[in-house]
Amino acid sequence: MAPLTREEILRYSRHLIMPEVGIEGQQKLKSAGILLIGAGGLGSPLGLYLAAAGVGRLGIVDFDAVDFTNLQRQIIHRTEDVGRLKVESAKERIAGINPEVQVTTYNTKLSRENITNLITDYDIVIDGTDNFPTRYLVNDACIFQKKPNIYGSIFRFDGQATVFFPFKGPCYRCLYPEPPPPGMVPSCAEGGVLGVLPGIIGVIQATEAVKLIIGKGEPLIGRLLLYNALKMEFREVKLKRDPQCPVCGERPTITELIDYEAFCGLTRGGEAEALHSEYDLGPAEVKRVVESDTKVVLLDVREPHEHEIVRIDGSTLIPLSELHLRTNELDTADTIVTYCHHGQRSLQAIKTLERFGFKKLKHLRGGIDAWAAEVDPEMARY
Repeated sequence: MAPLTREEILRYSRHLIMPEVGIEGQQKLKSAGILLIGAGGLGSPLGLYLAAAGVGRLGIVDFDAVDFTNLQRQIIHRTEDVGRLKVESAKERIAGINPEVQVTTYNTKLSRENITNLITDYDIVIDGTDNFPTRYLVNDACIFQKKPNIYGSIFRFDGQATVFFPFKGPCYRCLYPEPPPPGMVPSCAEGGVLGVLPGIIGVIQATEAVKLIIGKGEPLIGRLLLYNALKMEFREVKLKRDPQCPVCGERPTITELIDYEAFCGLTRGGEAEALHSEYDLGPAEVKRVVESDTKVVLLDVREPHEHEIVRIDGSTLIPLSELHLRTNELDTADTIVTYCHHGQRSLQAIKTLERFGFKKLKHLRGGIDAWAAEVDPEMARY
C-alpha cells in the first residue's frame, strides 16, 4: 500500500488517532476504489463523505443533467450547476473537498452491455439508483463479479440500507424475488422525498463502505436497516439468503445478465407500453380535445396537496386513492382524460375506470409537468 504523505497525515489525523483506523486503515482507504451508481440524492453524500474520508478512487456513473428540482436534496450540486452533467458537477465538487481523490466519470446509462466493464476495476459498488431494472442489474452483475453491493433506497419519509455481499449473505433478489407491477410504486418525482432523507441513508451507505475497506465493525450483511424520519425511528430486519434464489442460490437459473426492463415489465410491447400507446394523448392534443368537445372531463388524479400547488383550469379532482369509491361522480357517456404529475398514476386510473365500465378514456402523456412545458410555460412546475 502507498504510504501517506505529510499532508495526508495532517488531513486524516482524526482518523489516524483512532486505533480502529490508524495508518494501516487510512492506507487501505487510499488504495480502495468505489463505484457510485448515481450522482443524485444518495450519490451526493456518498461522493462528499467518501472523498473526505480519503478513498483513493471514486467512479461515478450517471447520464442525467442537474435539474432545478434536484437541489432540494442533491447537495453535491449547486444552483449554478443546473443544466450541467451531474458527473461533471459532482467531480468538480469532490475536487474542491479533496483534490487527492482520483475521480473517473461515466456519462452513460448503466446497461447489461457496459456494467461488467464498469465495475471490474472497483472494490465496492454502491447502488444509489431509484428504479427496479437498474437495481436488479447491479445486483446480478455484482454477484457474477463477486463485488460487495451497498444498497440504499429512499421514499417520502422512509429509507433503507443494507450490504449485499456475494455468497456471504443474501442478495437483492433474496429480499425482492419479483419486481412490483409497472407503475405500482411511485418514484420520488411522483411521491416526493424529504430533502434530508438521502443525506441520512447516503451517510449510512458511506459508513458501511469505510467499514468494509478497513475491515472493522459489523457490516449490514444479512441485516436490513429501516429508518422512518417522522418517528425518528430505526429498525433492523434480519435477512436470510434464499437457497432457491435464481442468482445466488444453490442451483442458480440466471447465470448471465438478462433483459432487466423486460423482467420488470417495462419493455416495448409489454403491458405498460400497450397501455401507453392505446390511451396516450400529448399535451397539445389534450388542449385541442378539451377546447373542441364539451363532453370531455379533465380528471386530476393527484392528491389534494398537489392540486393546490398547480392545476389545469377546469379539471376535476378525484385522487387515485379515492377513485374506486367515487366513480359515481363521473358519467360513462363522457370522454375522460386523466392526468397526474408525470403520467404513471393517470394510467392506473384508467385501469380502475375500466373496471367500472368506462370506455371513453385517455390520459395526458407526461402529466401536468409536460403540459407546463409544452402548453402553458407560465405554469409553475414542481
